[in-house]
Amino acid sequence: MSIVLVTGSGGLIGSQAAYHFVEKGYDVVGLDNDMRSYFFGRDGSTQSTTDRVRHDLGSRYEHHAVDIRDREGLQKVFRRLGTSIAAVIHAAAQPSHDWAAKEPLTDFDINAVGSVNVLEATREFAPEAAFIYCSTNKVYGDLPNHLPLVELEKRFEIDPSHQFNNGIDETMSIDASLHSVFGASKVAADVMVQEYGRYFGLRTACFRGGTLTGPAHAPAELHGFLSYLMRCVMEGRTYNLFGNKGKMVRDAIHSHDVLTAFDAFVENPRFGEIYNLGGGRQSNVSHIEAFEIAESITGRVPRINYVDDARIGDHIWYVSDMSKFRSHYPEWSMSYGIEEILGEIYEAHRDTWRFGERP
Repeated sequence: MSIVLVTGSGGLIGSQAAYHFVEKGYDVVGLDNDMRSYFFGRDGSTQSTTDRVRHDLGSRYEHHAVDIRDREGLQKVFRRLGTSIAAVIHAAAQPSHDWAAKEPLTDFDINAVGSVNVLEATREFAPEAAFIYCSTNKVYGDLPNHLPLVELEKRFEIDPSHQFNNGIDETMSIDASLHSVFGASKVAADVMVQEYGRYFGLRTACFRGGTLTGPAHAPAELHGFLSYLMRCVMEGRTYNLFGNKGKMVRDAIHSHDVLTAFDAFVENPRFGEIYNLGGGRQSNVSHIEAFEIAESITGRVPRINYVDDARIGDHIWYVSDMSKFRSHYPEWSMSYGIEEILGEIYEAHRDTWRFGERP
């Protein structure tokens, strides 16, 4: 039986990858040691998700609490599975650019060194496997903030005459910008994933994600924009909104659409590719607009604390152009927009995220 190995299998993309590839007929081996509970506390823990995946998938899923910084532990798993590994979905990471500044060494050891550990184990024991790296749009640093942006009533927008009017594509430079510590560690891994594809001939792809979201997210203030926003509205928490009058724009892509994109690459892999990954013009929203949608869904008025200072390196406007990926995989299409995403998050948690109740 062919195996898909998933790092960060308790997280949003990792857990949904487990379900997706089991449904496709693969067995799945997951690696996750719940570092999110260390990063973000109880709100961010992935343990309940891991327990649910193990229960739901039964014998089709095998779990290991291996830290990707543990080379020996990684190699032990890879050595046993060997060439039965058809694909590696590398989703394990320290995912917050705010948190990274607290512990830069931990951030770099996980995001950069840990990624090389997974790459090297793949090269040694499963060199024919498709390798997908969950990168980030933060590899572009704050260069998107230097685009010609126009302030509208509820959002920022790009000048419609600009070449990126349909979204930012992979030609944007990653140089001469402020990345944040998190962005820099993800750049290091991103470049190494490309290098293992081009230098060593591995079938690798970096998917530079915008807001990857869905009801399986374990939201925390420092990570998980739409899920955390909806949770705050549902529970009556105060949401701290940092800078730019709440008009920052994000494109959001549902985990289902992320996984169908990954699946397309696994079925027809290429070497050393980079793809921007996001909702594009079909699915994007400002913070103000997202609160309005959440209020209409829940019937509750959001509690917002506006903070004048923006987070360091935070994007004012970011919309992905996925034309390159679509040209390589024209059968892929997106199925979720912002309203559907927020509505699904609400329905999934309406019995647990109750007004006035907090864990």
